[in-house]
Amino acid sequence: MPDIALHLLLLLCVAAFFAGFVDAIAGGGGLITVPAMLIAGIPPLQTLGTNKVQSIFGAASATLAYARKGHVQLQEQLPMALMAVMGGALGAALATIVPGAVLQAIMPVLLLAIAIFFAVKPNLDDLDKHRLVTPFAFGLTLVPAIGFYDGVFGPGTGSFFMLGFVTLAGFGVLKATAHTKLLNFGSNLGALIVFASFGAILWKIGLLMGVCQFLGAQLGSRLAMRIGAKLIKPLLVIVCVALAIKLLADPANPLRVWLGI
Repeated sequence: MPDIALHLLLLLCVAAFFAGFVDAIAGGGGLITVPAMLIAGIPPLQTLGTNKVQSIFGAASATLAYARKGHVQLQEQLPMALMAVMGGALGAALATIVPGAVLQAIMPVLLLAIAIFFAVKPNLDDLDKHRLVTPFAFGLTLVPAIGFYDGVFGPGTGSFFMLGFVTLAGFGVLKATAHTKLLNFGSNLGALIVFASFGAILWKIGLLMGVCQFLGAQLGSRLAMRIGAKLIKPLLVIVCVALAIKLLADPANPLRVWLGI
């Protein structure tokens, strides 16, 4: 890996800080950091691996901030987080087997559906609602499945966790956000272990960006706890729509190829 110019390192630091801020509130930090690393000239495989390094800092930072205020009980949620670790590791290990073209095609549609759901559904606030599944069933099924997706592909993982917590587990928006960060930490850790074993990580850049993302996540999580659903809902919608547009903007996106547009 050639040396990166100082102005590009500054770009990566700013991107990581902003990504940590946004990700702590609504997810989607990879929408910012992955393009920034590619612009800086980092090869795609190393970009994915290095992104897991700095992402884990942001997820850990936000998780600790939410836990300090009692929005997530780390010991109680540890089994669920371990399932996310397992899912993320399996996803990263089996990435070559999963049909990536299918994931790239359906992702924009799913993200737009999530954006519409959070935009139009009434009574989405910080109060818990009636849950449809038990925490045990949720942790045994949906958590490793989304963690697996995070290891294979990644974009929108936080939005999927949010949707599951709100619609199935009955969590309020702020509580769902807090728990999403813990599971993001788990799935990132699982994928990171696999990427590290393949040597696909630029550690100095990842750690430098990680510090910046940690600081951004501290600011974002505190703002989210202060304002709650009134901030999280619109930002989540914006992030989902922006990520869907970015995916569809790629001329090589399989959905565009299949539709001939």
